[in-house]
Amino acid sequence: MPAPRLTPADFRYPAILLAGTVDYAMYANFRGQLINAPTEGLIVVELSTLGGDPEVARMMGEDVRFHSEAEPRRRFVFLGKAAIYSAGTTFMSFFARENRYLTRGTRLMIHERKMDKTLTVEGPLTTCIASLEATLNEIRASIDIQNEGFQNLVAGSMVTMEEVLERAPSNWYIEAAEAEALGLIEAVV
Repeated sequence: MPAPRLTPADFRYPAILLAGTVDYAMYANFRGQLINAPTEGLIVVELSTLGGDPEVARMMGEDVRFHSEAEPRRRFVFLGKAAIYSAGTTFMSFFARENRYLTRGTRLMIHERKMDKTLTVEGPLTTCIASLEATLNEIRASIDIQNEGFQNLVAGSMVTMEEVLERAPSNWYIEAAEAEALGLIEAVV
């Protein structure tokens, strides 16, 4: 049975408030608030971010996933405010689509992971090959992780994986009402 749609009144007192860069400081703040959140009922996680570390977003997301599965008396709901960019969208993707809400005018931004790495090829030839293969393996693994997040984000929506892969390289911005129309979120509040 689907969870009931929430109203603006349900978001008055979020249990977890997060704003700023998604980083280890935000993760520590998140964990502290998660520990003190109610043990049953609605747990609103409010976020506004211009992005940050996608692996930290995944750690916070895994905490939400784990607690949602382990504690069925708690309903974890995402409320995005103003800007949910990059790592913020990754974090949002861990919430069930029916538990994703945005405030009016909020923008999501979806993009591919980025890499900034200088590779120096120097030394014995077999070592050179190993260094190149290690970098290729890193890129391939990062693409797999990125695409898992994209798949979580679009599950149950009208957005196809092909559309995300086509639009993400150039930073895809989606306004809240459009996100709702596309089925990426439950509602705009």
